[in-house]
Amino acid sequence: DPDVFLIKKSLFELENLFFYEQKEPNEGNHVFITGLPRSGTTILLENLYNTNEFASLTYAEMPFILSPNLISKINPNPKIKKIERMHSDGIFYDLKSPEAFEEVFFLTYKNDDEWPIKFKKYISLILKKNNKHRYLSKNNYNFKRIQKLNQLYPNAKIIIPFRDPLNQSFSMLNQHLNFIKKQQKDKFILNYMNYLGHFEFGLNHKSWMEKSTFTDLKNVNYWLEQWYLSYDFIMNYF
Repeated sequence: DPDVFLIKKSLFELENLFFYEQKEPNEGNHVFITGLPRSGTTILLENLYNTNEFASLTYAEMPFILSPNLISKINPNPKIKKIERMHSDGIFYDLKSPEAFEEVFFLTYKNDDEWPIKFKKYISLILKKNNKHRYLSKNNYNFKRIQKLNQLYPNAKIIIPFRDPLNQSFSMLNQHLNFIKKQQKDKFILNYMNYLGHFEFGLNHKSWMEKSTFTDLKNVNYWLEQWYLSYDFIMNYF
């Protein structure tokens, strides 16, 4: 929706106008967690975030992901009782919990050649809001941006967890079926996932790698092939 993109870009420009400071708070010693889902990325994110060393996007920034400082002025002390996330996997969250919202930025500026410059500004704004010097990200799609992230932040750490391929593939299949069921019952969940750029599971699923042999998303072989192609790509290039 062009209007949504215009709103998001406008909010980002306002955020820059009022809050951006043209300085690097450190040498980019950030941490980017990436790879396929169902490999422990959320648990890893939460444990690193709980060290209090990092700034990260949280549920408190929703729905104004691109303007973290502005939204903090509107609602400076967000509170909500912890609830289980939609995956129904025993992981609970509240508004102060970190989450994978970074893809909203990349969707907004995917056709902008200057996105690397804007991304560095974006990270600086998140650091400013949290008064931190290190950024922490969980984004399942960043494994295709490793080269660019290394160029932007040579001192950054990129962590790519993985599980036994068959176990991880069955876990992805189960979540795919779980989200299909929920999205069919409640269209808001589908719209919510589309807004966040979460296409991992459900009716809006998009493959990480081009399908080769298996195309049936309800067959574990599809997910197993995606596991192989994705981690093979990572191993060969990085």
